[in-house]
Amino acid sequence: MQIIFCTCPDNSTAEKIARWLVENQLAACVNIVPGITSIYAWEGRIESAQEHLLIIKASSLNYQAIETAIQQHHPYKLPEIIALPVEQGLPEYLNWIESCHSSN
Repeated sequence: MQIIFCTCPDNSTAEKIARWLVENQLAACVNIVPGITSIYAWEGRIESAQEHLLIIKASSLNYQAIETAIQQHHPYKLPEIIALPVEQGLPEYLNWIESCHSSN
């Protein structure tokens, strides 16, 4: 299992990507956390933006397909896509995540 973080510029983009991932069985669940403030270095300047954070719960078998889908549907030139392994969790919940992944 893995958790993937991805920031989006607005709710519309966040919902579009989240729905696409779940409908295509690449993720079991995607949480959208609205109203985060990101402060970051970009092209020699310090930037600040209001964003929405996707918390994507998925099988690690789907990582490459998720990365590709985000890049295809995301408006940023360089979207945040960071995956972290899930080391522990409620076994029934982890089994549910695994059962939702695409076998394609």
